[in-house]
Amino acid sequence: MLFVHILRRWTADQGDHGTSWVLGLRDPQVAAAISLLHEDPARPWTVEELAHRVGVSRATLSRHFTDLVGEPPLAYLTRWRLELAGRRLRDTADALPAVARSVGYGSVSAFSRAFTRQWGTPPSRHRTDHHL
Repeated sequence: MLFVHILRRWTADQGDHGTSWVLGLRDPQVAAAISLLHEDPARPWTVEELAHRVGVSRATLSRHFTDLVGEPPLAYLTRWRLELAGRRLRDTADALPAVARSVGYGSVSAFSRAFTRQWGTPPSRHRTDHHL
């Protein structure tokens, strides 16, 4: 309950300034797009498909999403996929190809490049450094 109160207070204090996925939840279409991305991160999403699914134009979704969240929808998706991958590497012994596929990457090399760009370390190193 305290966390919810703190979160509400923080978003109220942000007003119309600042960006985050939490602020994106204020807008019905952006919130719906975030929900879709979270429900199926491995899907090969396009902004056009997301916009169609939430009932707005591609330009409107891109503009509102970027204004509220601070990055375009597909950049957000990439970051979200790599966050999920980092957790999976830390919390499971799943093979790298399975982790890559689970977050929407068709090849381990593409996944490894994106992961290294995001985290500053390759997936295998991340696993050994953070495995519980």
